[in-house]
Amino acid sequence: MTYLLLALGFLALATTVAVLAYRAKTPPAGWRAIALAAAALLTLTAVFDNLMIASGLFTYSEAHISGIGIGLAPIEDFSYPLAAVILLPALWSLLGGRHDR
Repeated sequence: MTYLLLALGFLALATTVAVLAYRAKTPPAGWRAIALAAAALLTLTAVFDNLMIASGLFTYSEAHISGIGIGLAPIEDFSYPLAAVILLPALWSLLGGRHDR
């Protein structure tokens, strides 16, 4: 199994839950906050993944990555923070989280 297939599985699950939240008429509030969180997480992922790979903390088998990357970090690494930004607000809405307006 490649990292890309694994990443797509996480993104598909997160997207499914987000669609269910939207259809349940409880879309996550605060789209601006969600976008800012996504930008922050993706930026932090880019910086720290590159630092950790450059310092030799871990490596990726070339056979299991797509070859597309941002610096030294394979693009697949960015799917996990993206899935979290999609999934967590949707779960919050579905489970009746408090919305301060």
